[in-house]
Amino acid sequence: MKKLFLCEQITHMEIFHSPVNTTAQYLLTDSRYVEQATESIFFAIRGERHDGHAFIDELYNKGVREFVVEEGCNFQLAGENICSDELTQTDKAEGGSSLKFWVVENSVTALQELVAHHREAFEIPVVGITGSNGKTIVKEWLYELLANRLSVVKSPRSYNSQIGVPLSVWQLAKVHQLGIFEAGISRKDEMKNLADVIQPTIGIFTNIGSAHDEGFNSRKEKIAEKLRLFAKSKTLIYCADHAGVNQEINLLLKQVNPSIELIGWSFEGGSKFKVEVINRGDSVTLKTKWENKLVEVQLPFVDDAAIENATHALFCILKVRGIINLPDFQSLRPLKMRLEMKYGIFDSYLVDDSYNNDLVGLEMALNFLNQHNTKRDKLLVLSDIHESGLDDEELYKAVKKLLISKGITEIIGVGPALQKQKPMLGMYYDSTEELLSDLPREMLSNRFTLVKGGRVFGFERIIKRLEQKIHGTVFEINLDSVQNNLNFYRTKLKPPTKLMAMVKAYAYGSGSTEIAAFLQYHRVDYLAVAYTDEGVTLRENGIKLPIMVLNPQPESFQNVVTYELEPEIYSLKSLQAWVEFLEFSGSFESKINVHLKLDTGMHRLGFSAGEVDELIDRLKDISDFQVKSLFSHLSGADERVFHDFTLQQIESFTKMSDKIRAAFPYQIDRHICNTAGILRYPQAHFEMVRLGIGLYGIESSGGEQSALRSVGKLKTVISQIKEISNGETVGYGRKGKVDKPSRIATIAIGYADGFDRRFGNGVGEVNINGVRCPVIGNVCMDMTMIDVTGVKCEEEDEVIIFGESPTISELATKIDTIPYEILTNVGERVKRIFHKE
Repeated sequence: MKKLFLCEQITHMEIFHSPVNTTAQYLLTDSRYVEQATESIFFAIRGERHDGHAFIDELYNKGVREFVVEEGCNFQLAGENICSDELTQTDKAEGGSSLKFWVVENSVTALQELVAHHREAFEIPVVGITGSNGKTIVKEWLYELLANRLSVVKSPRSYNSQIGVPLSVWQLAKVHQLGIFEAGISRKDEMKNLADVIQPTIGIFTNIGSAHDEGFNSRKEKIAEKLRLFAKSKTLIYCADHAGVNQEINLLLKQVNPSIELIGWSFEGGSKFKVEVINRGDSVTLKTKWENKLVEVQLPFVDDAAIENATHALFCILKVRGIINLPDFQSLRPLKMRLEMKYGIFDSYLVDDSYNNDLVGLEMALNFLNQHNTKRDKLLVLSDIHESGLDDEELYKAVKKLLISKGITEIIGVGPALQKQKPMLGMYYDSTEELLSDLPREMLSNRFTLVKGGRVFGFERIIKRLEQKIHGTVFEINLDSVQNNLNFYRTKLKPPTKLMAMVKAYAYGSGSTEIAAFLQYHRVDYLAVAYTDEGVTLRENGIKLPIMVLNPQPESFQNVVTYELEPEIYSLKSLQAWVEFLEFSGSFESKINVHLKLDTGMHRLGFSAGEVDELIDRLKDISDFQVKSLFSHLSGADERVFHDFTLQQIESFTKMSDKIRAAFPYQIDRHICNTAGILRYPQAHFEMVRLGIGLYGIESSGGEQSALRSVGKLKTVISQIKEISNGETVGYGRKGKVDKPSRIATIAIGYADGFDRRFGNGVGEVNINGVRCPVIGNVCMDMTMIDVTGVKCEEEDEVIIFGESPTISELATKIDTIPYEILTNVGERVKRIFHKE
């Protein structure tokens, strides 16, 4: 037996160059989600944007002792550098091992193979769902309809990726009678891996659309790839009205799986599974036959997509359960497929996840709660968990264990089971009505509260009561889009280049505290704000990342020191003011980092080249003074016409910074690239870059806009609709004159909310039910009038100011400005809602 001694804490390691065979209960792919460290195995995945090997040491310190690592990877462990290729096979240590490593070619493949082996132990029916749209809806509706009849396990939310699928299937346990898992792909040769993991006995192909077309040579190729999920299935359910899908199923799938039972149902006929749709105004009746018997169900909606999704669910239930005792389809409701963070009463924040409740969904919601690392205490409002497959005592022991691992110390529980078990400290109620009649204000005040409940408990009523009342205008921030944009720019950086995220100007209008907490959770290296009070607000809300203050004023220096902020020094005068403050206040011992701004051609703030020698001399005279970084601003990186000037700026910055760095014995970082510079000037990334507008979905150089996602959607509502006669006028100054009978809507937004007056008189447009409607007359302070003549709309309908259509860039072009102005003008009185899928 070969022992590898690293430090006193590690006695030996057990090394395997073989398929992963673990007794661990928890599979980890994200170092931030550690519940039971000693029962977990971490798969270090090396991807485009992240390398899991970088977090092995962190996880070891948290107590994780089993790891899967990839060949040819280096990592830190207990202060030593290790290469996975140097780990050699050992026999099992006597008395057990303190540390285990599996060295594999690919960690994702190893994860999939482990879970595929786990799946083979179960002979229960398993439903596999794929398609372009509707996968998650069909899965959730099937679960809702069947969970009180069978013990069902399903994919949490949209866990349908190469990593999400195995994490979902790993949940399979002896108590389960049915599995429902969705599979999503974005390119060729991905589905076979997921098919091996899910091994579906029943398949559902929802539909085919344009999603991920870019990953395939043709629509036909994409259909063929998705059908690989069902290569060994016994049954496939699909809509035969989708001609392309129907054709490929009969031509391709039948060749590789000739015995598969095809349930190709149809609204149009031409199939033995014909479905008749009877529209009753606000509901629909579906009629079909199953085993020569009439089947009839009522649906509470009339839109085509919901009807199609419900029909897939119907035939799946008929296949699994038969015609007897069909569940009540009228109980179905549109699903809210996202977590939402909102402002609440009692000076609180709310996370709204009130549409379903299970252990895995609870864990995901708690992870979202913990992304916002504020100083507020966290509180959980929780309903009874139904259909878990566990008895109540075992279930709520598991709940308590989970809550403790996520830092929850007390809850408000609703339901008879929670009332009986009382797993945590807190207050317990038999029903939602009882809680609403006795809201415990002291518990709810100044908290970060997760509201998590099963649909039957109607927790949306709790959200409605606790949500801070707002006028009809809201700014929705999609945190998944923020993460997408952050990850995109990270792929452009070579390790170990650091990333500073700009959260000045209220995070470009998106909400500085919330965005900063999200960025901290996703491990950016630095934050930057314009003024000291912005940094103070972040510190008071639990942000611990280093924060650079771009424009600190002498009167705010004490707060810079008190809140451990890092000031920009941009002139000999500002340097002298900072030094005098430190001497007068006795704060030199604080050793506050400073950042020196160099002027390379922007001519706004910064030391000029001629001041560098004096700057160095002054800095050398200051004891205990740490220069953290040298930086400059590119004035034209987003425009190709200024390419030569930008290169001159980079050259000037290099010369100035090299001279300063050479004068000091310690490391001083450099950064000059802004959002546009990150993409256009990779040679100038130096030790750090600054990401600003790109984080919020605007690629300022215009080169790779398609890779970014729109972060914000500003929306309001129609307050009133009026019929206006020919020749009448609308708004102040009688600027809006109609030349025909017109229908005018007043919407609840004005220039005080950030809807610029320049959008008045037909310049601006808004989106109402998919139709662009022009502004008529002047924009008012709190309201704007829109011409909706010929548009199908009603009072209280939603109005999109910007989002996917129209975009921020479109609005900026309309009034000859830049997207920055559109974003930052969104007023602080407009409430922000942060959501994540």
